[in-house]
Amino acid sequence: MIQGRFKKDKGIQSQKINTASLPDIIFMLLFFFMVTTTMRETTLFVRNTLPSATEIQKLERKSLVSFIYIGPPIQSNIFGTEPRIQLNDAFANINEIASFVEAERQARDERERPLMITSMKIDRETKMGIVTDVKQELRLVNALNINYSTVRGEVR
Repeated sequence: MIQGRFKKDKGIQSQKINTASLPDIIFMLLFFFMVTTTMRETTLFVRNTLPSATEIQKLERKSLVSFIYIGPPIQSNIFGTEPRIQLNDAFANINEIASFVEAERQARDERERPLMITSMKIDRETKMGIVTDVKQELRLVNALNINYSTVRGEVR
């Protein structure tokens, strides 16, 4: 009888994997994701598809930025289809912008107040009328450092 070149050894078993360092690996992964994850500070109630631009700059100190969201409501069956203003986690009217800016100023240190930036995140389909009204209100409360948020891309 001819024996094949390859024999199956019945005495060899698979080796055990050392799991002693497994809790350390899990802890490192957990710590990594805790450090790198950022939580969204506000819940968006308006649609916010930002327009694209080619010449953009990244903001240096995001802690000095206050956001105003403008766009049609996500729940259009409840709130309608007209563009709305969102300040923090609530819809607002034009006349509430002054108190919003003042509250944001009071939350900052005295030295940081002149460096504050008001960033407007405006949906690309929003008409300029409401944007102009917001800019006029910002001008009245001397919030003149305004940023328009965009995404990088080709302008259509």
